[in-house]
Amino acid sequence: MTTSDPDGLLAEQLLRLTRRVHRIQKRHLEHRELGITPAQSRLLRTLAHWGSPPRMADLAERLEVVPRAVTTLVDGLEASGKVRRVPDPANRRVIRIELTDDGRGALRELRAARRSAAEEILAPLTEGQREALGGLLDTLIDGTPTQPC
Repeated sequence: MTTSDPDGLLAEQLLRLTRRVHRIQKRHLEHRELGITPAQSRLLRTLAHWGSPPRMADLAERLEVVPRAVTTLVDGLEASGKVRRVPDPANRRVIRIELTDDGRGALRELRAARRSAAEEILAPLTEGQREALGGLLDTLIDGTPTQPC
């Protein structure tokens, strides 16, 4: 990639950074020996943001995966005691997925692993650079340009 294609260079840098973030987070997760895959971690984090236990179809939609993938993830997390299937109080034919106390404990460990991975990744940056990066990332995530100061 040459400097005559700055957007291509940025795209490549973003992809390389994303891969590095995933590798470092995976290493930090493995170090904590939680026995949770990155996909299961994502499901647990998603579950934690619901006010009440969601249906598997709701999880599949939020995670942007097919329902069968959620079933496999829930099966694994249920076997390890991190989640449980519970009947919907309004319709007993509907099954909802609920975090257990073990699941909430795992989430605390996952957050700590992510935080330590972020510290490792951001270590070369000064506080000012971190603030600037945060602003740039917010702009990219929101898709709206920031206003000049």
